[in-house]
Amino acid sequence: MTSVVKEFREFFRLISPVEAPSEPDVIEIHSHRMPILYRRHARARNYVLRLHFNKTVIVTIPRLGTRKFARDFVAIRKSWLEKQWRILEARRAPPHVLRPGMEILLRGRSVTLEVQHNGKNWELQFGAERARLANPEGNLRPALESHLRNAARVELAHRVRELAREHDSIVQNVVIRNQKSRWGSCSCKGTISLNWRLIQLPDYVRDYIIVHELMHLRELNHSPRFWREVEKACPDYRAAEKWLKRNSGQVGF
Repeated sequence: MTSVVKEFREFFRLISPVEAPSEPDVIEIHSHRMPILYRRHARARNYVLRLHFNKTVIVTIPRLGTRKFARDFVAIRKSWLEKQWRILEARRAPPHVLRPGMEILLRGRSVTLEVQHNGKNWELQFGAERARLANPEGNLRPALESHLRNAARVELAHRVRELAREHDSIVQNVVIRNQKSRWGSCSCKGTISLNWRLIQLPDYVRDYIIVHELMHLRELNHSPRFWREVEKACPDYRAAEKWLKRNSGQVGF
C-alpha cells in the first residue's frame, strides 16, 4: 500500500505546474521581447511550442520533461517563432467600432454592412441577413454580433447533428460559445463545444472543424490514429486547414 501511495504522489508531483522563476524567461523576435510560459501536461508525449495571438510564447512540457530542455527547444525553434510572428503581424486587427460600408466575412464570403430604414425601424443589412438596429448612428458591432450568435446557435447545432448521424457518432450536447482562441472542443462526456464564429467560415471549413471534434469522440487526443479517423471522415481536411491558416485573421470582424 505504501508503494502505491508513493507512486501517486510522484505522479501528481510530475504533472504539477512548472514553477515560475523569479525572472520570467523572454525571447527576442524582430526586436520584440516576448515572455515565455511553460506548462506541464501529463498526457503530452512531446515538447510543443506555440505563439499565442497576444505575442506570448507557450511551451508544453511532457510529464517527464525538464525546464532546461524546454529552454533549449525554444532556442532551436527560434526561426519558426519568427515566421509565426510575421504571420500574426500580417493579420490586421479588426476595428472595435463597425460602421456602414465596412465588410465582414459571412459563410466564407465578404459582405458589406448597410443601414436601411424600414418604415418606423432601422435595420442592419449584410448579405441576405437583416438585424434590428436601435441606433443607426452608433457602433454596428453589438447588433451584428448578437444576430450572428443567435444564428450560429441554430445552424451549428443542426449541422453537428447531421454530421454526427453521417459518421455514426453519438453527441450528448452541443454548446455554442464565445471562444477567443479555439474553434471547438470535445469533452469525454460527449459534449461538442463550438465557437459561434464558425458561421463566418466556408461550409467545407466549418464542416471540417465539426468533424474534427466528432472524431475526438473516438480518439480524445491528436495521435496518428486520430488523424487517420479525420482523414477517413474528411478526406480534404488539409485544404480546410490551409484555408484557416491563410484566412483566420478575417474572422471575428
